[in-house]
Amino acid sequence: MFELNGYAAIVTGGARGIGRAIAVALADAGADVLITYKGNTAAAEAVVAEITAKGRKAIALQADAADPAERPSATPQP
Repeated sequence: MFELNGYAAIVTGGARGIGRAIAVALADAGADVLITYKGNTAAAEAVVAEITAKGRKAIALQADAADPAERPSATPQP
C-alpha cells in the first residue's frame, strides 16, 4: 500500500459504492478527503464520520458532477 499523509483527495460520488470505497481507502492511506454526493445526505455523513473516526479530515459537499454548473463549486478556482 502507499502512504498519502499530508495529501488531500476529492472523490466524486463518494457517498456510496465504489466512490465510498475509494474515499475510505484514501483515508486509510493517510489522505484527508472531500467527497461529493448528489443527494443522499445520510450516506455522505456516514462516510465523513467513518473517515474522521480514522483521524483524518473529511468534508461532504453536495454537488452533481454531471452538471457543469455545479462542478466549479467542488474545486478551487485559479
